Amino acid sequence: MASTVTSGTGSRPGYGQLLRTRGAWTFLLPGFAARQPFAMLTISIVLLVQHTTGSYGAAGAAAAVTGVSMALFAPYSGRLADRHGQRAVLLPGVLVHTLSGLTFTALALGHAPLWALFVAAVPTGASVPQIGPMVRARWGVKLQDSPLQSTAAAFESVTDELTFVFGPLLATALCTTVNPAAGLITEAGLTLIGGLLFAARKSTQPKVALVGHARVEHVSALGIPGVRVLIVTFLGIGSVFGGMQVSLAAYTESIGEPGLNGVLYGTFAAGNMLSGIVCGAVAWKVAPQRRLLVGYAALALTASALWTAHSVLLLAGLGLLVGMCIAPALITGYTLVEGLVPAGARTEAFTWLTGAVALGQAAAVTVAGQLEDRLWGGAGFLVPMAGTVLALGTLVALRSHLATRPRSRTVARGVGHRVPVAVD
Repeated sequence: MASTVTSGTGSRPGYGQLLRTRGAWTFLLPGFAARQPFAMLTISIVLLVQHTTGSYGAAGAAAAVTGVSMALFAPYSGRLADRHGQRAVLLPGVLVHTLSGLTFTALALGHAPLWALFVAAVPTGASVPQIGPMVRARWGVKLQDSPLQSTAAAFESVTDELTFVFGPLLATALCTTVNPAAGLITEAGLTLIGGLLFAARKSTQPKVALVGHARVEHVSALGIPGVRVLIVTFLGIGSVFGGMQVSLAAYTESIGEPGLNGVLYGTFAAGNMLSGIVCGAVAWKVAPQRRLLVGYAALALTASALWTAHSVLLLAGLGLLVGMCIAPALITGYTLVEGLVPAGARTEAFTWLTGAVALGQAAAVTVAGQLEDRLWGGAGFLVPMAGTVLALGTLVALRSHLATRPRSRTVARGVGHRVPVAVD
C-alpha cells in the first residue's frame, strides 16, 4: 500500500505537509471532538462527588477508581480494535460509557454510598473510548514508511495537550456555573456524539488482516520486549503528571495563593505543547532510540530539581522545563511503536502506553498526596523524581530491546503484511 502523502519526497516533513495528507481531516475533526471527554471525566467526577459528599478524599478515590479501571481495560479495548476493527469496538463502547456515566451521575445526585459510586466508576473508566490511540493507528495506515510519521506523533501529542487544557476548563465551568452534574452529563453526551461520528469514518480505519477466509494470527503487543520497556518509561511520565497536579495545588495552598495553581500548571502544559510543536517540525537525523535516551535523561534531571524550588518564579521555570522534556519523550516513544509492532497490533500497543500514563498518574496522585500530608510541603515533588529516575534506569538497562530492523524492500505490501519485529 503506497503512502498517501501528497508532497514530493524531497520536501522537509512538517505540519502543513502532514495536514495535506489525503483523507486526514475526515478522521481528525471527529477524532478531536471525541477525545475531549477523556480530559473532562476525572475533574467532572471530582467536582460532582465533592459537591454531594463534601469530601475531596471521597471524590479523589472515586476518580482514582475510574482512572485505574481505564488503565487496566484500555489495552484489551485496543486488542479488540486490532482484531475486529475500530468501529466494532467503538459502537458498543460509547454506548456503555454513556450509560455508565449517566448512572454514576444519578447515584451521586441521589447521595448513594461510596461503595456504590466505586461500583459505577469501574465500567465508566473501563469503557472510555481510546480515540487517541485509534487516531494514531489511522496515521500509521496513511503514512507507512513516510518521514512524516514522527511529525504525526508530534501532532497527536500537541492535540492531547490541547485536549487536557480545554477539557478541564469546560468541565469546571459547567460544574461551577451551571450544575455540579453538568460536566459529567456533557462528557457522556460528547462521548456518544463524537464517538459515533468517528466510528462512521470506516474508510480510514486500519483494515483487519485476512488471508483467504481465515484471520491472520495476531501478535500481542505486550509480548514484544520493546513495548514493555516503553510501558515502564510511560509510567514514569505519568508520575510527573500526577505528582505535579497534587504538589502544585498543595504548594499554592500553602502560600495562600490557590489561584496560582492554574497558572503554574498552565506553564507546565505550555512547555509540553511548545516542545511538541518544535519536535514535530524538525527533520530528525538521530535515531529515535538515542533521542528517547537523551530526552528521558533530561526529563529525569529537571523533574529531580522540582522539590528544591521555594519560590513561585523558580517553580514556574522548572515546570516549564519539565513540560518541554515530556513531549519529546512521548513523541519518540509513540514513533518507536511503528517499527517495533506489527500493523495488526499497533492500536493495542498505543493503548498500553496511554494506559501506562494513566496508571502512573493515578499512583502518583495517591503517593504525592500522602507525602504532602505526612511530610513537609513540597514532598510530593519527590514522586516525579523517583518515577522518572527509576524509569530511566530501566530504559538504559534494556535499551537494546528498542532496536528495530529495517523494513524489507522486497516484500510486497499486501493483505497480511507484517512489519519485522526485533527478536529478543
